[in-house]
Amino acid sequence: MKLSKSILNDFRHIPRKRFGQHWLKDQWVLDKITKAAELSSDDCVLEVGPGKGALTEKLIESQARFIQGIELDRDLVHGLKKRFSHKNKFSLKEGDVLSVPLEAENGLIINKVVANIPYNITGPLLKKLIGELGKAPEMRFETLVLLMQKEVAERILAIPGNRNFSALTVRIQLLAKCIDVCDVPPKCFQPSPKVDSKVILIKPFLSINPDFYEIGVFLEKLLKLAFSGRRKKLRNTIGSFVTSNDQIKEFFAFRGISLDQRPQEISPSNWFALAKALKESCFYENGSFQCK
Repeated sequence: MKLSKSILNDFRHIPRKRFGQHWLKDQWVLDKITKAAELSSDDCVLEVGPGKGALTEKLIESQARFIQGIELDRDLVHGLKKRFSHKNKFSLKEGDVLSVPLEAENGLIINKVVANIPYNITGPLLKKLIGELGKAPEMRFETLVLLMQKEVAERILAIPGNRNFSALTVRIQLLAKCIDVCDVPPKCFQPSPKVDSKVILIKPFLSINPDFYEIGVFLEKLLKLAFSGRRKKLRNTIGSFVTSNDQIKEFFAFRGISLDQRPQEISPSNWFALAKALKESCFYENGSFQCK
């Protein structure tokens, strides 16, 4: 991997730990990120946390129509504006991406997100960009190419039975198709983080039935119950109300699910189907499920 010696030297800035700042400096990884986004002249891109602008420069050089950056660090905002002020296809907002509107400042519709995201806000940022099981996102994006902590990425990409499979796996895979792009070792950053990283491609499902979110609220409660004891068998977490309902027992038999399985062994589609069946037969009250 070829490292650029000059790409981060446009302006001086001491990385701030509270913002989780690590500058990506590896040209090969930057190119992989840009290529994965498949940018065309129709695309308007959101970049979260441009930092010193290494990825920003690649995005501006791409065929993308417009790049909207959002940066929290005011010192970096000053440096980015100085560096890219002459670029008509780039605009920058100062603020917290979790609270500011995600619209482009020139009125164009943002359809893709490409970013080296701050690891300390990965969870809430994914909720804002992709939505939740029980809540649609404020904006729907066609594609997201995100560099994140490898541990989190592997949970998102996990298959049933894998040790990384978790409630997060179920949530994200029910909302989007997720693809591994590449691993990113610590040496690709300045300063080097203490963890490995990974780039993943996320393609949100754009046609989601409104009923999905009603079932999703129920599913969130079910996942919280089941994965709170991920080493436990389903009969020890949800078995108390499942075994008392003939309809749910028939569902388990039809889907090939056993109460002797553990939560990480059940596919996202089966978790959703189970939540739908339970919603029709049970209700959630005072922290527990009760059959009707």
